[in-house]
Amino acid sequence: MLNSFLIALNAVLPLMLYLALGFFLVRMHIVQEDFMQALNRFTFRVLFPFMMFNNVYAASPEDLPSTKIIVFSVVSLLALVGLLMWIVPRIVAENPRRGVIVQGIFRSNFVIYGLPLATSVYGAASSSETGVMVLIMVSMFNILSVVVLEIFREGGRVHLKPLLLGLAKNPLLQGSMMGLLFFALGLRLPPVIAQPVAALSGMTTPLALITLGAALRFSEIRQNRRTLTWVLIIRLLVLPLLMLSLARLLGIHGVELFLVLMIYGTPVATASYPMAQNMGGDGPLAGQLVFISTVISLGTIFCFIFFLNQLGLLGL
Repeated sequence: MLNSFLIALNAVLPLMLYLALGFFLVRMHIVQEDFMQALNRFTFRVLFPFMMFNNVYAASPEDLPSTKIIVFSVVSLLALVGLLMWIVPRIVAENPRRGVIVQGIFRSNFVIYGLPLATSVYGAASSSETGVMVLIMVSMFNILSVVVLEIFREGGRVHLKPLLLGLAKNPLLQGSMMGLLFFALGLRLPPVIAQPVAALSGMTTPLALITLGAALRFSEIRQNRRTLTWVLIIRLLVLPLLMLSLARLLGIHGVELFLVLMIYGTPVATASYPMAQNMGGDGPLAGQLVFISTVISLGTIFCFIFFLNQLGLLGL
């Protein structure tokens, strides 16, 4: 029990410290909001592509996950997004909020939580399997997020040319596709280039969370309280319970069941905030979903790990 708590705490606490730093830097007038907005654009357009490239490029091809977990993850995500695209417009009136809510429910922080938590629980032996799942799921998250936000930016109508153009211009997808190209062809960067690429990748999460903390408005959280409540209940409780149950019915267990938890039970993806901010979505709502889900997930992840382990489903 203590070990499970420390795993969740070690994953979430650094993120919370970055958020707090950004929040107080602006409130203490050490930096101006205009600077943080420019830093947010820099993070989205420059640093996130490096992170996406490095995550895909560095994945090990040696130990592939089973076909069952790959098919389950892909099909379940597509079905979830299709269902959300049908339901959310019927209960939310504003297009900028629709895209953010759909993205907030289906897009998790698997890229940041998956590998560290899996390595902490199962050791370094799980890193290759997790890395390949990160490659698959993060690519899908990015493509589906761009599609969702572009559709709702276009007033709920699908225009193929602007949609494809938006996909082609998206910095996260550009980074993912370049990483996939290097991964598929077995191309390796020389150390003199690989080192700064890895360093820029490592800067992404801290700066993204610092700019998120700077943009946080607690008064706006009160205004969005109702929306935040039902979205996060689905994101952190209903969705992981549903997906874990379906995975167990299909015989998925051990580290692969843990990966299902990481895909569907981790907080809203940090990248969803700058993406929404830069693609016509409700940026403040997206930021609040990331911030609050990060806090609450400390408890929910702990509870899921504890109970799954107690039931003997994690193979620990």
